[in-house]
Amino acid sequence: QLQLVESGGGLVQPGGSLRLSCAASGFTLDYYAIGWFRQAPGKEREGVSCIRSSGGSTNYAGSVKGRFAISRDNAKNTVYLQMNSLKPEDTAVYYCAAKRFSSYCPENGMDYWGKGTLVTVSS
Repeated sequence: QLQLVESGGGLVQPGGSLRLSCAASGFTLDYYAIGWFRQAPGKEREGVSCIRSSGGSTNYAGSVKGRFAISRDNAKNTVYLQMNSLKPEDTAVYYCAAKRFSSYCPENGMDYWGKGTLVTVSS
């Protein structure tokens, strides 16, 4: 069964850090662009970051640039999102998604989605 499973969410104080993981089973992430998306309470889902299927090029939403870092470990079939200097406005359910043979992570065109992990930034 093909699936993505996110982990690493939790409660963190403002200014703190978390590392989210996105592990794939049933398929190899090497050939997929992986995106992280988030949905805050009462808001629409938005793209956070994307790493391409080849070359490892990355991009970030302006609101997280300089604070978040996406990376992939193909040997572990896992993609990570390192989140530093967290702010209350980063509170959301974070989802990872995969698109085969892609340089982009179009929210409406991803092939597989995980179920999400909740990140709460609060003092």
